[in-house]
Amino acid sequence: MNTAAPGKARFGKISVLLEMIMFQHTVFALPFALMGMLVASGGRPGWRVLAWILAAMVGARSSAMTFNRIVDARIDARNPRTARRAIPAGLVSAAEAWAFLCVTTALFVGAAWQINRLALALSPVALLVVWGYSLTKRFTKWAHAVLGLSLAIAPVGAWVAVTGRIGAPSLWLAAAVVCWVAGFDVIYSLQDIDFDKTQGLHSMPAKWGPARALAMSSALHVLSAVFLAAFGYSAGLGAFYYAGALGATALLAYEHSLVKPDDFSRVNAAFFTVNGLMSIGLLIMTALAVYFPFQAVQR
Repeated sequence: MNTAAPGKARFGKISVLLEMIMFQHTVFALPFALMGMLVASGGRPGWRVLAWILAAMVGARSSAMTFNRIVDARIDARNPRTARRAIPAGLVSAAEAWAFLCVTTALFVGAAWQINRLALALSPVALLVVWGYSLTKRFTKWAHAVLGLSLAIAPVGAWVAVTGRIGAPSLWLAAAVVCWVAGFDVIYSLQDIDFDKTQGLHSMPAKWGPARALAMSSALHVLSAVFLAAFGYSAGLGAFYYAGALGATALLAYEHSLVKPDDFSRVNAAFFTVNGLMSIGLLIMTALAVYFPFQAVQR
């Protein structure tokens, strides 16, 4: 009797679930949560706070992505780019997806409960935003901004976890995240422009065309750079942080050089590689600014 088979099957199912929610994309939001945590705590958040922030991040994002895969299963099945995702491909059943949604949602709410009262009180609002994004492309071209708002919860939530309140620096960082994410999501949605038109789905490229949508993406990323600078000033960070913000701005400019209105061949490089490097690099430079504050801006 092969006793290893059930364990192997369970491990395989977990791998499929993690792939379904694109777990590796946590790299986009997590660095901003950690930035908020480091600045709010002065670099001394404590292991307990760090652990519950990580749990809340994993739970919230996994819940949001699972909800997205459930409600978009029929749309994904009709789109050649997404037809091989776990639910339309039959790798995960609807019942399994709903069960995973319940588990990950419970993880998020449980983590918020362990953090503090304000985090727990705000957890339903956060869930409303991160779940609601999946429905917005059915009726508004501003769905990209709602996705940005979903990820922008991360730095504000981390600030709440450390201080028990919403601080002004976290709002500037959240604004930067909204514009950053909305801008790169516009670029990513170029891949589905024809499909969105035929299915009556809303996106800036589908409504405005590639050239105008890319212009809006550029404007959003300019605003993101401005808000990053405002965060650094509001938090009293120094030269290390501003060097990171300048590097992030350069990466955003490079991202836009990869995609043209008539050439979407490098969208994936622009989306995955550049934005992953930007968020991680900004976290590293923020950490240096926090732990070596001798160059802090005097306000």
